[in-house]
Amino acid sequence: MVLASAYLGGAYFFLRVLVERHWNAIKIGFPPVILFAGLLGVATVMHWDVFNHRHATFWIWAALYFTTPFLVLWAWLANRRIAGSPLADELRLGPQARLIIGMIGLLALVQGLIMFVAPQLVMPFWPWSLTPLTCRVVGAIFCLGSAGLGVFADPRWSLVTMLLEVEMIMVPLMLIAAIRVPRELHPHRVSTWLLGAGFVAILIGSIHLWVVMTARRRIRSVPEEAAQAENAV
Repeated sequence: MVLASAYLGGAYFFLRVLVERHWNAIKIGFPPVILFAGLLGVATVMHWDVFNHRHATFWIWAALYFTTPFLVLWAWLANRRIAGSPLADELRLGPQARLIIGMIGLLALVQGLIMFVAPQLVMPFWPWSLTPLTCRVVGAIFCLGSAGLGVFADPRWSLVTMLLEVEMIMVPLMLIAAIRVPRELHPHRVSTWLLGAGFVAILIGSIHLWVVMTARRRIRSVPEEAAQAENAV
């Protein structure tokens, strides 16, 4: 269900990619997808004997994660070359929001890489039971959060909008998964409560930031619309 939550968030992202005209609105999502798919491709090779090679879904899985990193990388490089320059008057994140989002992205990346490189260190403490393969899969999912690092280079609100939308799909679905199967969680482990509280805090913070920044964008758009109307007259 955690992987399904990531898939649904990713499906929303790529559906938006199909209709989005501005590169800056979606560019932040491509590097994390490259990393996520690449890690799952590596995990597939590392645990090749664990998979059911006689089932068609395995070969679909393998084909997806052996090709997606290269296809998404090509799309990212191709669009990066023709992307427009940022405008001086674009709405930007404040220093505090920028730091928080960037640090969450860094922590998610570090957590994900530790789970992938050294699953034996994480498995005894994780909120639910993992195998080395599923630990690496969850680690790859955490690496999707590295999208937050993009705000250190580009603090424009338009860059973060899609990131928050995807996050506000994935995180609630993961929390719902925990509610659906509480018996699979280990309540005596501190990590269970830390992870749950962290997800709730991220969700609340994302909603708050969304409301605040959307209000600021509307306030800024009023004078612009008035000026356009006056010029039209």
